Amino acid sequence: MDTGRFRVPAGALDWAVAVSVAALLLGTGLSGQHPAGERELLGAVLLAAGGLTLIARRRAPIAVLAVTGLCAVGYEAAGFEVLAVSYLVAVYGAVRAGHRALTVAASVTLLLVLPLTALVFRDGPAREAFAQARNVLEIAWLIAAFAAGEALRQAERRADEAERTREETARRRADEERLHIARELHDSLTHQISIIKVQSEVAVHVARRRGEQVPETLLAIQTAGREATRELRATLEALRDDDTSPPQGLDHVPELVERARAMGLDATLTIEGQRHDVPAAVGRTAYRIVQEALTNTARHASATTVTVRIAYRPEALAVQVDDDGKATPDDAPVPGLGLLGMHERITALGGRLHAQPRNVHGFTVQAELPVERGS
Repeated sequence: MDTGRFRVPAGALDWAVAVSVAALLLGTGLSGQHPAGERELLGAVLLAAGGLTLIARRRAPIAVLAVTGLCAVGYEAAGFEVLAVSYLVAVYGAVRAGHRALTVAASVTLLLVLPLTALVFRDGPAREAFAQARNVLEIAWLIAAFAAGEALRQAERRADEAERTREETARRRADEERLHIARELHDSLTHQISIIKVQSEVAVHVARRRGEQVPETLLAIQTAGREATRELRATLEALRDDDTSPPQGLDHVPELVERARAMGLDATLTIEGQRHDVPAAVGRTAYRIVQEALTNTARHASATTVTVRIAYRPEALAVQVDDDGKATPDDAPVPGLGLLGMHERITALGGRLHAQPRNVHGFTVQAELPVERGS
């Protein structure tokens, strides 16, 4: 059974309020004492306009406040004694939007202008003019509208703060759970995998030292142990990355290139295009792509040179890493965790990834990350 509450669209609600207020003002004004002729028509138009203006009270609360106030002054001058309901609704909307000071200033001004308008445009003593002005805008109703708007504004602010608190709590719990998983993996797997790796390497070393043929299964265990150690280390680093340290982005790519040079590679970095700001997520992803590509080159490619190209384009950031390693066009790229991780990061941003052997020899990683730039 559907237990969701029925919600009226905000636009439809604004129309309903505006039409209802306009009808109320017209009905009240035309049913009571009012002038005839052109003044009657002008007053009716101002009453209707003051109500219908409320359609825009969410989009332009201050403008609506000013227009409804002017309409109240207008139909007061025309000879209608009708409570300025549209102005009260506009006060509520403006205060709810956070414009308290402007609302107070506009209301005080209107309270001063209405009696002056009655004195100028109506016949009779000043006491009657002030009484007529009070009938158009009573202070008690004005205070009530102001208080209602402020109360709802505070309630919405508390709701927003509560929502942010829930999100922060959920994020903190997720970080704690991630760190707990990292500790469990480290305690339960790292030690055993390290033993397997060390024992297999010792066995291979002893067999070769004795001049014996090393069994293929032992070599496979040695290779698997090294790969499992690397992948477990990368997994633990990802789990422990809680984003509390400053994020690494494009500005840190030169450090990766320097690190590759320290590992014996002839690494170069080329920046193309006019540099511009990119979203933080794009910068982090570009950094991770270069990091993973250089790591794979140093460990597996048997390469001597590697080039990193970063191209700033109007709507995208292109990253390309080429090496001269042992890969050939006949070799199919093995989808290891590194390539899968790169593909997931790039796909999440709506980008494209090409990772494959080059035409002659070597490997290339090409990524294109879309960049949304403000106009």
